[in-house]
Amino acid sequence: MNTALLGMFIPTFFFVSITPGMCMTLALTLGMSIGYRRTLWMMAGELIGVGLVAVAAVLGIAAVMLNYPWLFVALKIIGGSYLFYLGVQMWRSKGKLAINLDEQEQTAQSDWDLVVQGFVTAIANPKGWAFMISLLPPFIDQSVSLAPQLIVLVSIILLFEFICMTLYATGGKGLKRMLGHSKNVRLMNRIAGTLMMGVAIWLLAS
Repeated sequence: MNTALLGMFIPTFFFVSITPGMCMTLALTLGMSIGYRRTLWMMAGELIGVGLVAVAAVLGIAAVMLNYPWLFVALKIIGGSYLFYLGVQMWRSKGKLAINLDEQEQTAQSDWDLVVQGFVTAIANPKGWAFMISLLPPFIDQSVSLAPQLIVLVSIILLFEFICMTLYATGGKGLKRMLGHSKNVRLMNRIAGTLMMGVAIWLLAS
């Protein structure tokens, strides 16, 4: 792969990944409410989604997707509504993601639900598609075989996404420890719920 292109690609995509966005806010929220380890399931779904979007952007599949905007609308409505519902439940200190005074009594959301949450958030974000379509192809060297370049670029993107989501999720976990005394549990739930609803509105409005 062209080392000059790679040298520009690495700082560009790291800056984009570390910038607060839907997935980073979701990682912060879940890190705050369910901890880093369980947030890894959401992160797995998000990475799968981001990987698919990146590959689609390079292979031109995105052009087909953009011709059928109803797919985005359907995904945004379903995903955004679900995230908003979870946010309301958290704000009311209810539901599977709310922090409970007695964590042993807290009903855990299934791992699969968390994976789907991350996946839908990643692929239903039109801004994510637009970003990949506009920035990723220019880093492809047309004189070199596509497959090896795609593997390298997507691997770097996923690595940066994982690192950045880890930073956000551990930050949320640290915030939980700082405010996680019994008298602050309702406040924590409301902060996490408000962030979750914010992600939902962001997704629906984008």
